[in-house]
Amino acid sequence: MPESDRTLYQGMILRIAIPSPLRRLFDYLPKAVSDPATDYQPGQRVLVSFGRRKLAGVILEIANGSELQADRLKPIDRLLDTEPVFSEGLFRMLRWAINYYQHPPGEVLSTALPVKLRQAASVQQLIEIWQVDRTASAEADALLQRAPRQKALFDWLQQHGPSAPDNIVAAGFTRALLRQLQEKGLIQALQLTLPSKPWNTEDCVRQSEISLNDHQLDALEKINANDQGFSCFLLEGVTGSGKTEVYMQAMAQVLKQGRQCLVLVPEIGLTPQTISRFEKRFKCPVVNLHSGLSDTERLQAWRQAHAGTAGIVIGTRSAVFTSLARPGLIVIDEEHDASFKQQDGFRYSARDLAVVRAREEGIGIVLGSATPSLESLYNADRGRYQHLLMPQRSGSAATAPMRLVDIENQPLEAGFSETALLAMNKHLRAGNQVLVFINRRGYAPVLHCQQCGWTAECNNCVAQLTVHAQPPGLHCHHCGKQESLPRACPNCASRQLDTMGLGTQQIESRLRERFTTVPVLRIDRDSTRSRKKLKAMLDQVNSGEPCLLLGTQMLAKGHHFPGITLVVVVDADSGLFSADFRGQELMAQTVTQVAGRAGRSDQAGEVLIQSRHCGHQTLQSLIQLSYADFSRQLLAERKLTAMPPFAWLALLRCEARSAETGLQFLQQIALQQQQLCQQFGLQVDCLGPLPAPMEKRAGRFRSQLSFKSEQRAQLHELLARLLPAIEAMKLPAGLRWSLDIDPVDMI
Repeated sequence: MPESDRTLYQGMILRIAIPSPLRRLFDYLPKAVSDPATDYQPGQRVLVSFGRRKLAGVILEIANGSELQADRLKPIDRLLDTEPVFSEGLFRMLRWAINYYQHPPGEVLSTALPVKLRQAASVQQLIEIWQVDRTASAEADALLQRAPRQKALFDWLQQHGPSAPDNIVAAGFTRALLRQLQEKGLIQALQLTLPSKPWNTEDCVRQSEISLNDHQLDALEKINANDQGFSCFLLEGVTGSGKTEVYMQAMAQVLKQGRQCLVLVPEIGLTPQTISRFEKRFKCPVVNLHSGLSDTERLQAWRQAHAGTAGIVIGTRSAVFTSLARPGLIVIDEEHDASFKQQDGFRYSARDLAVVRAREEGIGIVLGSATPSLESLYNADRGRYQHLLMPQRSGSAATAPMRLVDIENQPLEAGFSETALLAMNKHLRAGNQVLVFINRRGYAPVLHCQQCGWTAECNNCVAQLTVHAQPPGLHCHHCGKQESLPRACPNCASRQLDTMGLGTQQIESRLRERFTTVPVLRIDRDSTRSRKKLKAMLDQVNSGEPCLLLGTQMLAKGHHFPGITLVVVVDADSGLFSADFRGQELMAQTVTQVAGRAGRSDQAGEVLIQSRHCGHQTLQSLIQLSYADFSRQLLAERKLTAMPPFAWLALLRCEARSAETGLQFLQQIALQQQQLCQQFGLQVDCLGPLPAPMEKRAGRFRSQLSFKSEQRAQLHELLARLLPAIEAMKLPAGLRWSLDIDPVDMI
């Protein structure tokens, strides 16, 4: 091509976000440059050639001209959608997320879509319809003369008209007969869009609503007063105060207006319980979205939400991206929970994105918790959120008192003090249920040699292997590595191997030996991999029969077990000495939440907290103060140390084959940070580079560089200038890096 023809392109350009680690958009031509009739819109998916692959991307912008030369531009292969797959508000939220989290746009938009839609599946829910081909009807008698079953199906279709495969099978025919008639050209299949059927807005409440106390009524009135506009409510209610009932009555008003509700919960284990509760209350379709579903199930649920046929969508953090035809209200239950933060890939906070989405959609959002995050309390103090308080339990239930049990220098039986064992026996004999909480999976945290002191460690991580009894083996809870139990010490060949510490499996075994007349139910990630098994155990607890319920943090999140009258926290000390600045906050939230499972019905409850450090200020504050007062103390400490929410953080993580490689790479970035701050007058502090608290994981050495500023805009300006420089660097072989805005896990 002559050099004069290699000019920059002038004309319509589609700027497309393609799933790739590159922080940029890619210019493509429309499929037919001469066809002006095609209505291209931002938010539509397109199929494009990207290298040697065919990928589904999303149109982010439509431009008039490209900085690329004309001969370097390729047309899209196909336009996949007639309309954008995102509502205007959701699309604005996604564009905000691209900028705020400084993440590649293609990966952000890809995360927001179900897997099947990333693979170019149809947005519409299509149904297959079979009908007679009128042009070939005259040939039917001759072609079917020796095929009586095919003739019968052909006659049936002529009589009944276009029919779905399920109706055809129900009439006594097979799919094989359909294919045979199709091969003969006598019938044809059509793909039709399933029409949407909104729920009956006049009759969408199935059960009568529960009477509310004064605090609940006040909260509900303020939420309902928000009419067709954005407002964020922080609903702080003690455990058992009836937050879910307030949610449901607020949702009822929204559903009666024909609008949809999005409910986010922190754990998959809570989803079936929440769905069951909402299905009993409401007549509208309720769908769920979480990682436990198959790709097809997720697509079906997404389609119902997108079409507007699902009135309520319930899901874990990724459900924040669900397309809603008529959004009306967003509810974040247990808003403080760290699981709302995605910890790899696109590291977003579902809670924070939900607030932005509500603002962009112009709707209300309710953040509910008995132990609100300090960030949410800070926003409420500054007037950004309306703070709604429910300081007492609903009905006649009273808050269960907490009592510290000093186990320093005391003999323990399977980790339990005599005080705890006597209390457990007393409550079980009274026909009640007991919850035992320990935040440690497995049989024991350490396997060691009594002869030489060797301990079993993961070769891939700087971590000890956890002993599991069912099935027997050693597991790394960080990289997933599994090993068989050794018969002898690999260091000195001694057979004097023993375990140290307690895990849920060992406590389960000891409790079964001690309390032989009641079932012991262990609920942790190891015992609940099957949804059916988890449901069966929860059903057994909800039956109200005496039992011992043993578990980890899964039990501290939102469960309502009215039969539990005693909660025993086996070891409260593990959260007291965390290297994470959020350690005290997380420990207080966990203890308060698990304590709130006791005494939620008419019978009084009690909580025993075992500790070797009963004089610790955090434990004493939890016993003597409410969580509301305790959180104010923590906020004052954060302000003195200029840490979030009084400052903004970003964490640059690096993984490499050697510790030196990662630290040297981060040192170069730290020098560039200093130069940029001096050049543009930015007040951003840099800490590091330092090895990560867990220096080695999955065979790779980890290091990190943290940035902090009391002005969010300055932190983001620095990152916007720094990231292009990092991407232009030639990386050492095998090195990977990632950026985490507003990190929750500093480890």
